[in-house]
Amino acid sequence: MAARLTSPRTWAVPALALALAAVVGACGAGATTVPIPSVAPSPTQAVSPSVAATAAAIDGALSAVGLTTTPAQVPFRPGESPKLAAAAREVIQVVLPNDLTHGMIVIYDFPDAGAALAAGNEMAAYLKSGPGRIQFVPDSIHTPRQVGSTLVFFTWSPANSPDPRTPDIAKALQTLGTDVPIVR
Repeated sequence: MAARLTSPRTWAVPALALALAAVVGACGAGATTVPIPSVAPSPTQAVSPSVAATAAAIDGALSAVGLTTTPAQVPFRPGESPKLAAAAREVIQVVLPNDLTHGMIVIYDFPDAGAALAAGNEMAAYLKSGPGRIQFVPDSIHTPRQVGSTLVFFTWSPANSPDPRTPDIAKALQTLGTDVPIVR
């Protein structure tokens, strides 16, 4: 009797399954864990004197247009470039009677003005990039300001901000520090 030849299909499927299992198993054995950034409530560290001074300046600028701030009552973290994501921060919220969930202003703390400016420029580039743009609704208006060794960041959306005072926040912040231009 002649030997019967087996079809390549009869052995190919189990061989591929075995190879796939070996590859998946090998990946798990030597793989390293990639840390996932936390969305920690703010502040992430004790408030520095620079952050406290910037918060006081923000309060002054906002009070000039009839607005007040309070410490953020909920965790808040906007889309951020790497330097901002790694920085200590404080989040304050502007009291908007018609919009209790917006009005968040983030104050990032850096060792010196040069580091704050570098982080601001990195954030401006991030906001122009694809990954940065998808973090915010299309009509978002960003207000990054360097105030000494801190970087202030406020963003808002005309289509998603029900309180008519929201644009006043950006206008008040524009009186502080130095603009970090976002060239589109």
